[in-house]
Amino acid sequence: MSELPYTSNYPNTLPIWSQLQEHQAKVKQLHLREEFSKDPQRAERFFQKAAGIYLDYSKNLITDETIKLLTQLANDAGLPAAIKAMFNGEKINNSEERPALHVALRNQAAVPYKVDGTDVMPEVKAALNQMERFVWSIHSAQWRGYTNKRFTDIVHLGIGGSYLGPKVVSAALKPYWKAGLNLHYVANIDGTHITEELKHLSPESTLFIIASKSFGTQETIMNAKSAKAWFLRNGGLEEDVHKHFVAITANKQKAYNFGIREENIFPMWDWVGGRYSLWSTIGLPIALTIGIENFKNLLAGAYDMDEHFRTAPLDHNIPVILGLLGVWYSNFFNADSHAILPYDHYLRALPAHIQQLDMESNGKSVTHKGEAVDWSTGPIIWGGAGANGQHAYHQLLHQGTHFLPADFIMPLRTHNHIGDHHALLLSNCLSQSQALMQGKTLEEAKAELKAQGKTDSQIDELAPHKVIPGNRPSNTILFEKSTPRTIGALIAMYEHKVFVQGVIWNINSFDQWGVELGKELGEHIYQIITGENETNGQDSSTKHLIELFKKINNRI
Repeated sequence: MSELPYTSNYPNTLPIWSQLQEHQAKVKQLHLREEFSKDPQRAERFFQKAAGIYLDYSKNLITDETIKLLTQLANDAGLPAAIKAMFNGEKINNSEERPALHVALRNQAAVPYKVDGTDVMPEVKAALNQMERFVWSIHSAQWRGYTNKRFTDIVHLGIGGSYLGPKVVSAALKPYWKAGLNLHYVANIDGTHITEELKHLSPESTLFIIASKSFGTQETIMNAKSAKAWFLRNGGLEEDVHKHFVAITANKQKAYNFGIREENIFPMWDWVGGRYSLWSTIGLPIALTIGIENFKNLLAGAYDMDEHFRTAPLDHNIPVILGLLGVWYSNFFNADSHAILPYDHYLRALPAHIQQLDMESNGKSVTHKGEAVDWSTGPIIWGGAGANGQHAYHQLLHQGTHFLPADFIMPLRTHNHIGDHHALLLSNCLSQSQALMQGKTLEEAKAELKAQGKTDSQIDELAPHKVIPGNRPSNTILFEKSTPRTIGALIAMYEHKVFVQGVIWNINSFDQWGVELGKELGEHIYQIITGENETNGQDSSTKHLIELFKKINNRI
């Protein structure tokens, strides 16, 4: 395993760590309601704008001193050098001896990005040109199905980063979809998923994209085989497969053996992690639905955020601020969870993407050197579309016993102007963050009940139930409108936030060995179920459950 190209420190051994612990003891005595009351400029001071993103972080349990100390932590942990190393293509994924150079995929400047001394930009541009030609051929109907019909449906077969990233972007940009094309995603190995997606499709006008770096991902290849069998059962011939299947993979031979022609195999690179790959050829379904120019605008928005992250001072840097606030709550307030709350129907898939991005990246318990950490790392990420959650889990946010920071995310303008829907949506978004911040005191609850005509005994009985502690932190992240450029910036912002936290925690945010173990065991169990292997070595629980499955399905 290679050494990191920058100094990485154990955070809790740094002098600044103990200073932050002392500072937290003071800050936890403050109440945000009072801080806003005594400081009319608070919202202006704790506000940043970059790449079309507006960040209001004034509703956090922070003072000017907090930001100063957290910025010092970032410096002492080696964050500036780590940022430079990432953009320089250094092997910051040291357990796999690889760079993490997804920023090269959206590079808009005439500068090289090198991996092992070789500029990768010619390959990146060639892949983008290949995508452009392909998208044009579909949109112009130059490429048609085996009966000469235009394609009306695209089915993307992938899982993990090959699925969640493209899905969130294509959903977020639904207003930009090309008329006459429908996009479907199949990820789950459960046969019900692909069965339901294919029910109403015609093999004559359906195009399949198989996205698997190895062309061996168990779930994706099983779904690909089922899709091919469906195609052949319903009129297609083996010699027609190449007209309806394309691949995104690093294993050209396996794709070719499947029946896909070489010119329809799109490249993938080892220096791009799956959860960071939507900017690459993995974004092909995005480009097909919104058009290549809009896909390029998506890349440009991410580049805008990259440049902000790379050049802005740490205390004015949006991803850095968000990352440091996450460290502040995880390590000094013992928060083990973080809510992502998009108030935009088109962004309803965002929590699932950020969940993978954050938890797969920073769900680690050893340092870069493989030594056990004794500080908290990645939080549990969850959430859902507002305002639906207000009638479900927001109760826990407001009155539960858990300490839960949250991000409220919303476009200021909508693509769908219907009466005052959007104004009401914004009022819900702002009121929820306000309620989390200010809460409701016992005195306020009593006054409210008294105004309702309740008796003294009723007031004494009911008032405690209506008390809301407040002082619960949140960020408000706004942008003018959900466009390719702003969505690109938004997702890149979260990518960099995750990296910042990984650097502070001295963990590798770019490997995922926990995922690999499940894949290995899953393949072995599958071989046992299909009779290719014996149950020897299995624990009694797994062995018993395999036997139960085989009995119920007449496989014994």
